[in-house]
Amino acid sequence: MQIPIAWCRIARIFLPFAVGYYLSYLFRTINALIAGHLSSDIGLGTADLGLLTSVYFLVFAAAQIPVGIMLDCFGPRRVQSALLLIAAAGAGLFAVSTGFLSLLIARAMIGLGVAAALMAGLKSTLLWFPRERVALLNGYMIMLGSLGAVTATAPAEHLLTWMDWRRLFEILAAATGATAILIYVVVPERAIVPSTASAPATLGSVFGDRRFWRIAPLSATCVGSAWSLQGLWASPWLADVEGLNRADLVGQLFIMSLVLSGGAWLFGTTVHCIRRRGIGAETILATIALLFIVAQIALILRAPLPSIASWSVVAIVGAATVVSFAVIADYYPPELAGRANGALNVLHFGWAFLAQYATGVVLEQWSTNNGHRAIVAYQVAFGLNVTLQVAALAWFALPWLQSFTLPMASAPSIMPISAFDAVEAAIFCEQTDDDAEW
Repeated sequence: MQIPIAWCRIARIFLPFAVGYYLSYLFRTINALIAGHLSSDIGLGTADLGLLTSVYFLVFAAAQIPVGIMLDCFGPRRVQSALLLIAAAGAGLFAVSTGFLSLLIARAMIGLGVAAALMAGLKSTLLWFPRERVALLNGYMIMLGSLGAVTATAPAEHLLTWMDWRRLFEILAAATGATAILIYVVVPERAIVPSTASAPATLGSVFGDRRFWRIAPLSATCVGSAWSLQGLWASPWLADVEGLNRADLVGQLFIMSLVLSGGAWLFGTTVHCIRRRGIGAETILATIALLFIVAQIALILRAPLPSIASWSVVAIVGAATVVSFAVIADYYPPELAGRANGALNVLHFGWAFLAQYATGVVLEQWSTNNGHRAIVAYQVAFGLNVTLQVAALAWFALPWLQSFTLPMASAPSIMPISAFDAVEAAIFCEQTDDDAEW
């Protein structure tokens, strides 16, 4: 009877939330495809387009803490279904808007409406599935959800050949409303039993934890920047710097979206496997960040590489939330999962807003030539972002770097489950909750 029960849970719990996250990712990235239509139909400039697209991230980030608390208090079913109705209303307003202000309000409503999309799925996974399967299922969740980014490229471009962007958003509004009803009707409720061994489930438990503040800046600057780039600025770069025509540009965005989706599966599977070998997810996150920085530097310096190689790395980093949330799941008990994931997501989406909007402002400082901006404008904008990512990586790796000054004679030949936490514990001479595992 185990297999039917497992598949029933997947059908009634996992898949409905995956559909909700799919729509969230579709809304997040669709503006990269319709940017030209918005500019021509509404008359938006680069800075306006950057603000319009990035307000999604701003509202999304602002909602994360309240949403996280609501998920812990009321459960993912009720929270997700209610918020998706707001997203449906926002998509409907976007479809009929004729001015920048109404578009901005509609985009903000969409951001609020899908603010729980990923966290509700992560919360439901923690509540209904074995803990050792959480990272793997989260990988599948983000993989399926990121197919929304795939849909926002070539498939959506095909739809736009026989309907305008307004009709497309009307369809999205209807699909989002139907998903809200599906989740409310199909997903069961499950009470959360607090862990008697854990600290009280408060935000102070998260924000007062040094481990959180070591991982959060690195995760935010990398994941948020990847979302910013793929969600908007990859398209202008490919047109202005690479000189791609519309068909080739959409094709490359499509490949990037496929890589993003595959990356989520890859990260989830990798975390699931390496834990059996005693390697922590923090190590994977640091490796991903380093590759991301190298890929962006290759783009900035115009390295003699196919641009799709560097942009594929940028895309795959957008799925690194699988790794970040796997680390968070190790740090905190299930009753604190909503708050902890929400706290991290505040920084993810807050940084995505800042990076996306600031990039538009920087680009505005250079005039256009035949509708294209100079390469140096992109180099400066992207370079500022990379500088901050390097600083975050250095902060994250600081305990490991300091370990070279400590006596290592008594250290084991293989680092424990969380190498960075182990070094930090040695430096500050503190006992953490992970000591039992070490």
